[in-house]
Amino acid sequence: MSKSGKNNSVRIIGGDWRGRRLPVADVPGLRPSGDRCRETLFNWLQPWILTADCGDLFAGTGALGFEAASRGAASVLMIEKHPRVQEVLSQSIEQLQAVQVNLHRGGAMSMIEEFKPDSFDIVFVDPPFDSNLAGLVLERLDKTGCVRRGGFVYVESPAKHAISPPGDWRVWRDQELGDVRMQLFRRQMQEDERNLSDDGSD
Repeated sequence: MSKSGKNNSVRIIGGDWRGRRLPVADVPGLRPSGDRCRETLFNWLQPWILTADCGDLFAGTGALGFEAASRGAASVLMIEKHPRVQEVLSQSIEQLQAVQVNLHRGGAMSMIEEFKPDSFDIVFVDPPFDSNLAGLVLERLDKTGCVRRGGFVYVESPAKHAISPPGDWRVWRDQELGDVRMQLFRRQMQEDERNLSDDGSD
């Protein structure tokens, strides 16, 4: 979810559902992550998306969560609190027969506190564009330990809003596309895990 949203559909750009268009609820402040952003993001995540457990915390249009599922994620938990948006997401899940996608009806900030350690490999954080929630969300994810070591959190925010990673996280990718800043953070692994990982870093 982000800025103003005049688009009434979102197109899945890769994977099993490539080219499928899904409806977008007519709700102020709702818009899908752009095609260029998603293409860039999933190019970054390509080595890890297959069989990943993913969380889409501010699901909105569902663009990020459905893209992940289309590309082979084992599970996607979408969290959305707006009733009309929930309805449209449910329709899309049914339309795609997306058995790996589950929708939680409620707010992301409170739901984070219920996450168990090591629940996710990848978490998408795309809150309302000018909310400044992303940094707080990342801090809460760090405290719960819900993202496995070596896992990722993707944050989409206004271009000039850089977030510093907490704890044992580091910036993995950082790019601006137009008025959007794309930051991908990775939770560091223990030394013995790192030695076994072909992570493609520096």
